[in-house]
Order: sequence, then structure tokens, then C-alpha cells
Amino acid sequence: MDIFLQLDTWIALLTLTFLEIVLGIDNIIFVSIIAGKLPEHQQKKARLTGLSLALILRIFLLMGITWLIGLTKPVLAVRSFEFSWRDIILFVGGLFLLAKSTSEIHHKIEGNEHKTEIKKVSAFGSALVQIVLLDIIFSFDSILTAVGLTNQITLMIIAVIVSIIVMMIFSGLISSFINKHPTLQVLALSFLMLIGFMLAVEAFHYHVPKGYIYFAVFFSLIVEVINIKVRKKV
Repeated sequence: MDIFLQLDTWIALLTLTFLEIVLGIDNIIFVSIIAGKLPEHQQKKARLTGLSLALILRIFLLMGITWLIGLTKPVLAVRSFEFSWRDIILFVGGLFLLAKSTSEIHHKIEGNEHKTEIKKVSAFGSALVQIVLLDIIFSFDSILTAVGLTNQITLMIIAVIVSIIVMMIFSGLISSFINKHPTLQVLALSFLMLIGFMLAVEAFHYHVPKGYIYFAVFFSLIVEVINIKVRKKV
């Protein structure tokens, strides 16, 4: 463990942990929205289970890093485009995220998002399946980012564990805040639509800087929080 006596190791670990947390924001938002549709006593269980599965999945992918890197090799060619399994996974995941977010916004506009209690109780399994599907997509993107920053598997695993623990600690607060304000739910769903579009575009080898999207979302979030405070005073 001599690597932990080096300053570069700690800098790499802090940078990687920070990036994993930032990349996990969209994961938290999706989990919060899906869990928010469940009965209140099941919401915390859904959030923690979803994030725990994300942790297990990411560690599993890190242990099979050689296989993961192999997924970036072209397996399909359409005219001038060559697609790898990574591209296909990102494209399918992006479409799923677009469809899910659009559907949720539609339900809110139409006002038919409230189901019967029986359907709500039976929806826990369905919610968990949706969370796992998105965990696969977000984990894939997250691990590829980690691989690009360091070749130390130990550092990657530590960064993933720390980032997931941080997400678990704050997921309840984020979920409560989002579900308490309908306008924030729509803003969060719009953010997920942007992420879905970005994933689909990246499948065609067009890189979209995530910083632009995160800045736009955080700016919109700040404006909406100010609006909420103004509405409370009126």
C-alpha cells in the first residue's frame, strides 16, 4: 500500500471521488423520482436498495475492467458509423431515459399520476427494475470515467464506495425536497431528458461536455429555488 504515501495518489482519489459524486447526481434524481411514486414507507427502502445495487454493480464492473474496456471495440458498422457494445448500451439507455422522463411529465400534465393503493404496493418490484436498468447505464458511464483518470483498481473502488455512501446520506434530503415541490420534479425530469439525449448522441461518437449541461441545470435549479421562496412570501 505504498501508493497511499504518495501525494499524487490522494489527489487522484479526491478528484475521482468528486467526479463520481457529480456523475451520480442524475442517478440520485432518477432514483428519487421513481421512489417518490411508491408508498412513503417503501421510499427509503427503494432508494437505499437502488444505490446499494449501483455500488455492487460498479465494483463488479471494476473487477472485470478488461472485459469492460473490450466493450469499446466496434461490433457493428452502419455506413460510416462503427458501433461498439458501449455505444449500443448508451443509445438504448438514452432512449429509455427519454421515454421514461417524457412519460412522467405527461402524467403530471394530464394529472393521472396517482394510482390505486394496490398498484402502488405492487409497483415496488417495477420501480426496482427501472432503477437497476438505469444503474447499469450510469455505472457504465461512471466506470469508464474512472478508467480514464487512473489505472489503480484500488483507488477506483474506494472512490466508488465513498461516492455511493455520500449519495445514500443525501438521497433522502434530495428526494424529500424534489417530491415536495412539483415544479422541481418537472425540472428534474427535464434534466433527465437532457441526460438521455446526451447519452443517445454520444452513442454516435459526438461528445457533449457534461459541464455545460450541469451548469444549465444548476442555474435553473437556483432560479427555481428563488421562485419557490418568492411564492412563499406572496
